[in-house]
Amino acid sequence: MEQQAGWRVRAGRVLDVVPGVKLGVAALVGVAAGVALQVESAVAAVLGGWAVAGLLFVGWTLAVVTPMGPRATAEHALREEPARAAERLVVLLAAFASLAGLVVVLVQGGLRVQSATAVAVLAAVVASWGCIHTLFALRYARLYYSEPAGGIDFHLDDGDAPSYTDFTYVAFTVGMSFAVSDTDLRTTTMRRTAQTQALLSYLYGTVIVALLVNLVAGLAG
Repeated sequence: MEQQAGWRVRAGRVLDVVPGVKLGVAALVGVAAGVALQVESAVAAVLGGWAVAGLLFVGWTLAVVTPMGPRATAEHALREEPARAAERLVVLLAAFASLAGLVVVLVQGGLRVQSATAVAVLAAVVASWGCIHTLFALRYARLYYSEPAGGIDFHLDDGDAPSYTDFTYVAFTVGMSFAVSDTDLRTTTMRRTAQTQALLSYLYGTVIVALLVNLVAGLAG
C-alpha cells in the first residue's frame, strides 16, 4: 500500500508541469480526436474533440493533486502563476461553449441513437461536468489556504489539515447533490462559491435530463 502511494506521488510530481504544457497537450489530443470524428458531422468533431481534451485535463489534474498531502496541497494551491489562472479560464470557457453546443444540437432536431454525434454529445457533457467541478475543487483549496486560512470545517482530528482529496470531496458532493454534506462552510466567500457551483450544477443537470429525454425519444422513434 505504501509503495503504491509512493508511486502515485512520484507520478503526480512528474505530471505537475507548467500549466500551459498540460493545456497544450490536451488541446492537441482534442484536435486529433476531432479530426478523426469528422466522418459523421462537424458537431461530432467539435464536441468529441472537446470531450477528449476535457477528460484528459480532468484526469491529468486529478493525477497530480490527489496524491498530495496537506503540506503539498497548501503549497500547490497558493502557487498562482499567470499561466495557471489562464488555464482555468480557458477550460471554464470551453466548458460553457460546449454547453451552448449541446443546446444547439437539442434545438436543431435531436440526435440519432447509436450515432457518433450522440456519443460525442454524451462525452462532452461528462467532460464539461468533470472540468467544472475539478476547477471548483482547486478553487476551494486556494480559498482555504489563503489568508485568513480556513473557511471549511472538515471535522478532522485536531492538528490535521485538509488535502486535495478533501477539497475534491466537497466539490463533487456539491456537484452531485447541489449542497454540502458533512462539512460546514464557515465564511461568506466559501458559501458564495458553493452557491455558484450548485447553480451551475443544477443547470448542467437540466441539460442532462433534456439530453436523456431526447435520446429516449430517438429510441421510441
